[in-house]
Amino acid sequence: MEPPPEPVEPEPVEAEQPSDNESAAKAKEARAQASIKEREREVQRALATSLRDRDKEREYHKRDEAVQHFNALLADLVRNPDLPWRDAKKQLKKDHRYSLAELLTKDDKERLFVQHTSALAAKRRDKLRALLQERNITCTAHWRDVRAMLADEPTAPVYSSASQMEREFRDYQRDKQSAAKTAMRQLLLETRSITHKSLSAVKENPNALQHVLDALKHDARYTALDHIAEERQQIITTYLEELEKKGPPPPPTATEPSRRTKQ
Repeated sequence: MEPPPEPVEPEPVEAEQPSDNESAAKAKEARAQASIKEREREVQRALATSLRDRDKEREYHKRDEAVQHFNALLADLVRNPDLPWRDAKKQLKKDHRYSLAELLTKDDKERLFVQHTSALAAKRRDKLRALLQERNITCTAHWRDVRAMLADEPTAPVYSSASQMEREFRDYQRDKQSAAKTAMRQLLLETRSITHKSLSAVKENPNALQHVLDALKHDARYTALDHIAEERQQIITTYLEELEKKGPPPPPTATEPSRRTKQ
């Protein structure tokens, strides 16, 4: 009897491979989906940023309104630049408008108070200086005389102490004298008879100095420093030394090449 035939194994069927067109289409679809998702994320980020910016702007406007309310309160209730913050705060809290500035911190309120009182102090100082200028108070005036004049002046600004007013009077005198020295230097610049040769002329002949002074002494900018004649003389001497050091001025054509070209 013949043995049964050996079973024949079926040949494996190869899986059908996708075509190149199908692969390209799937890849394109995947890229499109990824692009859509990325775009959605970008829109969400932009929306979140916009909402944050809008909230910040809203908070900024609210805070700005609080600052305006508090400044208005200061303008109405605080008119003394010497008022301490502790006393002012008690006074401000009694006003119902104080609650309109609740968004401001304690430091914010104190900073605005300091700015307000500094502005008041500056206005008071300017008013005092204008009055002193109007009364022709000079650099040589004595404080006791000025104080008596101010006591009888109804428009004089009010200070918490005489020493405080005296300090500002001294500052006024110093600034006035400094301005007078600057004006004296300007006078020297305008005096054409003073040249780079003037210093050597004075050294050779002391009388030459008198010629320099004669060219200046009738000007109010010169006489304004009569009370400090030595300092005035030093200003003149320093100017003569500077001119000599610089030497003769360059000819006009050396500093104006366009004119030289035209000629």
